[in-house]
Amino acid sequence: MNQRMPQPLKAAELAAWLEREPALTLVDVREHRELTIAAFPYPVEHLPLSEAEQWIDAIDQRLPASRTVVVLCHAGVRSWNFGCWLLERHPSQEVWNLEGGIDAWSLAVDSSVPRY
Repeated sequence: MNQRMPQPLKAAELAAWLEREPALTLVDVREHRELTIAAFPYPVEHLPLSEAEQWIDAIDQRLPASRTVVVLCHAGVRSWNFGCWLLERHPSQEVWNLEGGIDAWSLAVDSSVPRY
């Protein structure tokens, strides 16, 4: 069993990447209320895990396997699981996970993003 896992990405590395490539595909798997508390300051594809039944049938259209994807959540755990799931579906896809999630972003990159 040689399952690929999402590649780890630190908040400062993501910030530098977004400066070079602001159209990077970002996927936020947090719940709606979490986005209300602390929105990520770049456009995201919002796929709340609790609502998977609403978006799962269209996942290949929303996130084609040819796209490089960075997934995020509050602390980096839910997004890591989602990234593993994406890689099960498309093992050749490039998937990154924001280590520490939006909380790490607030601490390392943008303190104006509220912590919760």
